[in-house]
Amino acid sequence: MVESAVQRRLAAILAADVVGYSRLMGHDEMGTLTTLRALRAELVDPKIAEHMGRIFKATGDGVLAEFPSVVNAVACAVDIQRRLEARNADMPEDRAIRLRIGVNLGDVIVEGEDIFGDGVNIAARLESVAPAGGIAVSGTVRDHLGNRLDLQFEDMGEQALKNIEQLVRVCRVRPADTSALVRRALSLPDKPWVAVLPFVNMSGDPEQEYFSDGITEDIITELSRFRSLSVIARNSSFTYKGRTMKIPDVARDLGVTYVLEGSVRRAGNRLRITAQLIDAETGSHIWAERYDREIADMFAVQDEITQRIVGMLAVGLEDDSLERAKRKHPENLIAYDHWLRGKHLLWTVGQNNLEARQHFEKAAATDPSFSRAYSGLAVTYQMEALDLLIAAEGRGAYDMAFDCAKRALALDEADYQAHIALAWPCLYRGDYERMKKHVDRAIMFNPNDADSLANASYMLAMYGEGEKAVACGEAAMRLNPRYPDWYIAFQATALFTARRYPEALAARIRVPDYFIDSTFFGAAILAKLDRLAEAKLWAEKAVARLKARPGGIEQAAKGCIQLLLDNNPFRRQEDRDHFAEAMRMAGVPG
Repeated sequence: MVESAVQRRLAAILAADVVGYSRLMGHDEMGTLTTLRALRAELVDPKIAEHMGRIFKATGDGVLAEFPSVVNAVACAVDIQRRLEARNADMPEDRAIRLRIGVNLGDVIVEGEDIFGDGVNIAARLESVAPAGGIAVSGTVRDHLGNRLDLQFEDMGEQALKNIEQLVRVCRVRPADTSALVRRALSLPDKPWVAVLPFVNMSGDPEQEYFSDGITEDIITELSRFRSLSVIARNSSFTYKGRTMKIPDVARDLGVTYVLEGSVRRAGNRLRITAQLIDAETGSHIWAERYDREIADMFAVQDEITQRIVGMLAVGLEDDSLERAKRKHPENLIAYDHWLRGKHLLWTVGQNNLEARQHFEKAAATDPSFSRAYSGLAVTYQMEALDLLIAAEGRGAYDMAFDCAKRALALDEADYQAHIALAWPCLYRGDYERMKKHVDRAIMFNPNDADSLANASYMLAMYGEGEKAVACGEAAMRLNPRYPDWYIAFQATALFTARRYPEALAARIRVPDYFIDSTFFGAAILAKLDRLAEAKLWAEKAVARLKARPGGIEQAAKGCIQLLLDNNPFRRQEDRDHFAEAMRMAGVPG
């Protein structure tokens, strides 16, 4: 009998295992099993597939997966850990699920769907020495990665791993970098960085959460107007809502030097706001104050808190910045209350545009001079347009965004959100110079607003300023370390436009598949990297998903490339040709 030849290949192997599995099972067996099944179905398995991996073995508390490259494997590991950290944010410490992950590149034996050999065994042993919630990779993986992913590593030297004959060089991904694959390590500038933690609702009424959250967000917004300060964005600081955290830990996570925390108590027409500013390095209180006022004085209190912080921290503030901070407040507090409810719905209820829009409409009807009611309306229409654009129904929503943003700016020229909201419809109308003007003015009026900078990254890429677009995206991610997925989608576009293909791919593989445009961009990036087989697979997947949408078959029949160019309206012909050529290389039908 002739023995079949053993099939071998080089593979990147990822091993993941649950930390404290026995303890969790002992505490709540059925609950733990249910949570782990959900974790696999909702996070781990989709992420492995998204990064082009294949699970070849799964146990109750772990998985082994194979990837076509170390870039895919490590990017997947970082993505899983980052998202799991966010998923654990609202969990009690003793119930949080954490993973250890190990990644190795080595020779493996293939037998059917299973894989064996030292390449797999070393990955499993690396997982066992990784910190809880962290990642350990072999020296081989580290060497092959080079600078392809923007990560930092801690070299642990050669170690003796259980049942592995030779010493293995071990490197750990530094925890501070697992939340930002694409973001470059930006050194802190010579100006103070501040995080404003969510003010605690002390009213005893959960329905008043929107009010305390709104106070916090307003303080963040007003502080971010000052060029001499840098302020962490709202949805990064709000990841600490309801959690007991040590101030030095918060400061280290967000990269700040100062932290503001406080509370809000609303009772009838009375308002009590407490605030304290803390030096994160020493833990000492720089300033603390309590305000007991009539609710009509709320805006004066917010301005006073803002200016006290600025007075403590900022040096050489421009006088006009102080004046801009004293924004025009709505004459009618009912209008402001509706505006707060609308903002709360946009942030916390899955971007519920329709209900949020209704509150903004009520705010505008109650106080027609309240500019932010109209900029809020413009944002809801802008978001609706972005959701619908590839299905060709977004133009009408952009017309509504245009009208609302114009109304907001007529009332308050310094409303930076209205400038961004107006720039989007200008882009899709082909009015590039007007778009650029409003982008520039938004950044001028508030140079520290992360969402504005992230939006600017995409629009500047369409304008043809690729490197400036990348810089805006990097600044947005520094200001908002817990940035949402659309930041990365826009940054991948900016990097592609700047012809920085390896970095663009590292960004793109972190974008969820529900961004159809980004899947096409992934195919374009792979084509430009001469990875044509992978590019064609991505293109086929993107075309299939486009056709599955209502009216998608008819749209695809008219030409996918033209549809994508309409959806990504590059100003310069050379950028249009660059994108179209990549699409053709990937096999996308014209």
